[in-house]
Amino acid sequence: MSIHDDFDRIFKALAHGVRRQILDDLKDQPLTTGALCDHFVDLDRCTVMQHLKVLEEAGLVIAERHGRERWNHLNAMPIQDIHDRWIGPHAAAAAAQLARFKQAVETQ
Repeated sequence: MSIHDDFDRIFKALAHGVRRQILDDLKDQPLTTGALCDHFVDLDRCTVMQHLKVLEEAGLVIAERHGRERWNHLNAMPIQDIHDRWIGPHAAAAAAQLARFKQAVETQ
């Protein structure tokens, strides 16, 4: 399995709005699967669990069982990896390009 496969799984997981909302819900604290299901009143439990499975396979959610409860934790490292690989370098290049453009406009 290559790093590209890992990134593909992450992007696939982030492509669905429900999964992005789950990550937002987990941002501040871990939640049980039941609590997450309560946030999505229009979805049944199986659908929420399918979304959680995709997030787990992408490494974005880590689940652990405590008795009968399953606690879901956000793992932000894959998102940081995407930032480091794509967003950071492209943002830096865009900022440098804008700085050159600004300088060119100001010197005319």
